[in-house]
Amino acid sequence: MTPLITNPKFLRIAAPFMIGVMLLLAWQLICTALAVPVYLVPTPSVIARTLAADWGLLSESLLVTLKITFMAFVLSVLLGVAIAFVFVQSRFIEVSLFPYAIILQVTPIVAIAPLIIIWVKEPTFALVICATIMALFPIISNTTLGLRSVNPGLLNLFRLNKATRWQILRRLRIPSALPYFFGGLRISSGLALIGAVVAEFVAGTGGTGSGLAYQILQAGFQLNIPRLFAALFLITVTGIVLFLAMMALSRAALAGWHESEMG
Repeated sequence: MTPLITNPKFLRIAAPFMIGVMLLLAWQLICTALAVPVYLVPTPSVIARTLAADWGLLSESLLVTLKITFMAFVLSVLLGVAIAFVFVQSRFIEVSLFPYAIILQVTPIVAIAPLIIIWVKEPTFALVICATIMALFPIISNTTLGLRSVNPGLLNLFRLNKATRWQILRRLRIPSALPYFFGGLRISSGLALIGAVVAEFVAGTGGTGSGLAYQILQAGFQLNIPRLFAALFLITVTGIVLFLAMMALSRAALAGWHESEMG
């Protein structure tokens, strides 16, 4: 038993799981002991029963949110990598355009989402644009940093051997940028989900939408707090699964050669 307990892989899973179980038990016991009304803070058992009872409604909304999240995530990766490749070709281009990428990052999506939803007639496409704007910057910044972070000695060696820009990009810059790129994926996947939820909130206040954020709004209006917590639980689990998926993808791509994933 001792080798299993001291196993790092076991601890990486078991320690957070046990803490989560203890927090849920404490939540259940405190709410029960203090007789906290369900319409204020429902217990985990009530949330679980609500999740099971309303699964048909919540699962359909979850699929809508996942659709927007994945579309925005894929679009942000394609655009972010393409922009990073352009930036790395010229310092002048990077210095000229990078501030506009920063503007996209620092502009609150909740402020511009109503405009996008008004301008774009197709609701799903409007939500995807909002979520893409939210998720784009980490891909651009991390990939650009990775493409720039090459060993100067190796770069000089490539140039001495008269390697073309394409050869330097494919054989040197891209492998060097992969750890940074996967770091950007872990951040961007969560931001795509946040952007989708925020955009759904804005669309839901206008009377349109069917994602989890819309169900949260409706549950709040109806004072159906257990359903509100159940929807929040699904969003949280979705974010965790996305993060773990990006970690697994990074491990699969880098484990055989990069020190960040070896051992």
